Amino acid sequence: MLKSLERRQLNTKRTLATLVICTLLSSLLSGATSVLAQGESKNLNYSLKTTVTYVNPDEGTGTWNLTEEDRTIGLFMNNSWQSVELKEATFSLESLKEDEDGNSIAVLEFPKQQLLPGESLSYTTEYSIVSKPRTIADISEDESGTLDDIPPDLKENYTSGEGPWMINEPALVKLADELGGSETNVLKLVKGFVSWIWENIQRTQAHELPFYPNETLNAREGDCDDQAILLVTLCRIMGIPSHVQMGAIYMPDSEKVEASLWENHLRAVEKKIGWHGWAMLYIPPWGWLPADLTYVPSTFDPLDAIRYGAVVSQDTIQYMNCSKIDYVAPSRQARTLLLENDFVVRMEDEMTEIEQGDATGLNPAVVVGFILLSVMITVSSFLTARRWRRLREKEEFAADSEVTGRAQT
Repeated sequence: MLKSLERRQLNTKRTLATLVICTLLSSLLSGATSVLAQGESKNLNYSLKTTVTYVNPDEGTGTWNLTEEDRTIGLFMNNSWQSVELKEATFSLESLKEDEDGNSIAVLEFPKQQLLPGESLSYTTEYSIVSKPRTIADISEDESGTLDDIPPDLKENYTSGEGPWMINEPALVKLADELGGSETNVLKLVKGFVSWIWENIQRTQAHELPFYPNETLNAREGDCDDQAILLVTLCRIMGIPSHVQMGAIYMPDSEKVEASLWENHLRAVEKKIGWHGWAMLYIPPWGWLPADLTYVPSTFDPLDAIRYGAVVSQDTIQYMNCSKIDYVAPSRQARTLLLENDFVVRMEDEMTEIEQGDATGLNPAVVVGFILLSVMITVSSFLTARRWRRLREKEEFAADSEVTGRAQT
């Protein structure tokens, strides 16, 4: 029988989504070498619909106790690069809050708290997205700040070993020291780390579970977030604030991609969308910059990981930050629990672009109602003005008659 999961153990949409991020995306990006578009001069509008289904099969022998984490959904980010709104949800929202990493989340009100054998529960959420034109800083090593230029509060919050960042692992500390040496120029340090990862860590097509940085180092391979975690760890060891960020990429040429993981207990379908992960690094004087290790053009310049990463394109929508929460261990616990209890999770995501003329998303009935209301207001104003004009004419006529009568008298 499946026990109630503690917080972080099975956040089905937000945590399990990270497991198929590079599994599905890698099949779409294999062989891709073109430079990503820097963005357009106008907003782009998208709709993202996601459906999650929990299944306790007929042959199951245990009860699935649904926790608050099973009812939790992510709400994406709102910043200068994008605006995202939760447009629809199958169930009402119980609460709005932030997780430990400051990501906005919502808790849904499920109609049941348990799934008995033979039962399932499904919910759908739909997001309205406005992706804004975006630019990246014109970086150069000569203009980069040093480690001493980094604000102390950022060092305190983004260079610790919590989460999956193994900053005290001897092999990782040794590698960071060998690569960094006595260098204090932050961009030069980052360039050295990216260069080493590109030369020594092979990009894999798929991992069913994310790697810790020491595992990526030992295996000499890793997918998008595996390599991002390794880069973040090396940066944190040297005192450079950093974390992992994840997002969704609109991929209009990909109609449908399917993945079956964890012995078919986790099933994912992606339509015109790919999930991706990259590093976010604080580099003075420019501030937070992305560093994408796997979704960049073939290049010999490590700084292109910053200049041409996926998030620089308007087709990429930022989803969540991972700076404190360790999603590696919980994903492994989730796999074990699903397999031991024969439970199944199905996820389906679909992303579509909305033409500018349809970007308002207004219901036709609302538009008609607005038009009718406008007409009523106009007619009412006309009739009111006409009524007052007639009343004024009567008053003026009466006044003239009174004056004429007095004159005759």
